[in-house]
Amino acid sequence: MEDNPRRALLRLVSGYQLSQALHVAARLGIADRLAAGARSSEDLAAETNTQADALYRLLRALAAVGVLHELDDRGFELTDLGEGLRSDVPDSVHGWALMIGRPMHWNTWSSLVESIRTGENTFQLVHGTDVWSYRTERPEEQAIFDGAMTSVTSLVDAALLDAYDFGRFREIVDVAGGRGALLASILARHETIRGVLFDQPAVVANAGALLDRFGERCRVVGGSFFQSVPSGADAYLLKAILHDWEDAECIAILGVISEAMPEDAVVLVLERDLGGPNENPPAKFSDLNMLVNPGGRERSEEEYAALFATAGLRYVGATPSAAGFSVFEASRV
Repeated sequence: MEDNPRRALLRLVSGYQLSQALHVAARLGIADRLAAGARSSEDLAAETNTQADALYRLLRALAAVGVLHELDDRGFELTDLGEGLRSDVPDSVHGWALMIGRPMHWNTWSSLVESIRTGENTFQLVHGTDVWSYRTERPEEQAIFDGAMTSVTSLVDAALLDAYDFGRFREIVDVAGGRGALLASILARHETIRGVLFDQPAVVANAGALLDRFGERCRVVGGSFFQSVPSGADAYLLKAILHDWEDAECIAILGVISEAMPEDAVVLVLERDLGGPNENPPAKFSDLNMLVNPGGRERSEEEYAALFATAGLRYVGATPSAAGFSVFEASRV
């Protein structure tokens, strides 16, 4: 543990360097190339079309923080920590590392000060449009974002399934469920459940790889949650969705879902609990990411309960998980 507060602070201030180094390693596929064993930096440079000495300097920096291990003669191998940068392993963070250093994300965060001064969404200020329109017009960025979300969700889905009993439902609609990673995990663990993946048509078009194996137990529906969602299910999931929006939009989304719910159905909001003062850094910094990118916010349990009440739903309670996400549950009044 650092015993000098100034050096500890300097290390925090310089965190951007490590973020970019990991991003570049992900772009070059370094971890995948080391999966079979140690290799020299010269071999990796030739394979990645990079300058050999510059790549060596990147790799030795990553070795200094434990992502790689440097051997003799500029050789490198993966560590247990670095395994998570591979694109083909469970709980990989490759997709997230690939996204966070791209100009779309990086340049937006570099203008955080403008949002703090104005209270306005940083992405809109920098790019002149919202994140949804920007990615829709740029399919490559949308694909990278979808990959990042799939990467992140794999880290928390197992913990959520361990914490909450999804097996008590007969049919679940995963609202704005992306490519269907969470829904696939639920259906794989509970063989009696039917599922509906609901998201924008362009998003669910890429869901087949995860959901085709469930056959008739799962269907895919395209649409907008501001207009309608599939009706008749007994559970409606919203994982990492409401934090993208301010209160008015959240209430509108919950209202649309409420209209589709049978009397005995529930809404399950899967989000971080912001927590109290001086705690929970991941939630607090995720809150800043919501300000910077989509323009939403993280919330406390009390704030989610208030959203439910305003939308005409009855708050039931929260089930925390080991991954820092909670299941906030509400029913029809």
